[in-house]
Amino acid sequence: MVTGAGGGVGRATVRAFAARGDRVALLARGREGLAAAADEVERAGGEALVVGVDVSDAKAVDDAAQQVVDAYGHIDVWVNNAFTGVFAPFTEVTPDEFRRVTEVTYLGYVFGTRAALRHMLPRDRGTIVQVGSALAYRGIPLQSAYCGAKHAIQGFNESLRCELLHARSGVRTTMVQLPGLNTPQFDWVLNRMPGRARPVAPVYQPEVAARAIVHASSHARRREYWVGGSTAATLLANAVVPGLLERYLARTNVDAQQEEGRPEGPANLWSPADGAHGRDHGAHGRFDDESTGKSPQQWLSRNRGWMGAVLTAGAAALAARKLTAPARG
Repeated sequence: MVTGAGGGVGRATVRAFAARGDRVALLARGREGLAAAADEVERAGGEALVVGVDVSDAKAVDDAAQQVVDAYGHIDVWVNNAFTGVFAPFTEVTPDEFRRVTEVTYLGYVFGTRAALRHMLPRDRGTIVQVGSALAYRGIPLQSAYCGAKHAIQGFNESLRCELLHARSGVRTTMVQLPGLNTPQFDWVLNRMPGRARPVAPVYQPEVAARAIVHASSHARRREYWVGGSTAATLLANAVVPGLLERYLARTNVDAQQEEGRPEGPANLWSPADGAHGRDHGAHGRFDDESTGKSPQQWLSRNRGWMGAVLTAGAAALAARKLTAPARG
């Protein structure tokens, strides 16, 4: 099951699961995006089940999970991905808007996780993937509600992992921290800034995120995965020199998150941009020309055990060569 499946990262993720021949339940609000995503799943060799749901409604999420179990018998993987946001200084975000972002972006993950556990715990198996962000650790300007929600997901997920480990449960949960991505979200967010919203460079294609999510779903013993060199650099800098990083972000990131032009398109805060009177926006945003579909850091992260073994073997061979080399007078 993938929430937010109609566009962006969710859309790329359901395609990636479908390419393996999986049965995929697509959860989202938007009618047009879900219909197009289901068609792509079927054409990729998977099987699609469309479930229209607003993840901020706990009962609706429970009902969606039951619908999937009734159709497929069980839930093996649940991917929490749906979100919304407001692109504005904190003082210009209304209480209702902040609450709405929190309900979708944070509580949507809580409700999705509860629904998944209700079916996974009795079977003592299953994986929950929380789609996170570098912003789960490092808040940036103009995205206070979104950053707050991602931080909350991080803390909630850590607490849940401890509880599952204590119970010696076979259910796993992991988190995938993402970089700036070329998705339609930057034309969907409610934007009160003078320029059009954009991701901070470098920008990655959503398929990079999708590959990481699918990998994490099969390798959930890792507590989290970092995707993209920018994510790794941000999280490491935040751990070592958070004050310096904060001043740098204050100086650069208001401008780095905008480009020329006025905000376009309907905001999806209260209703989906791909609803009954909208259109399918697909997985990609308007940044294809500057986006990369590769992440060497992601490959190293996924293969760090293998790389460690290679480096260890190389060091051992070098040490042995030195020990057996003839002495030089």
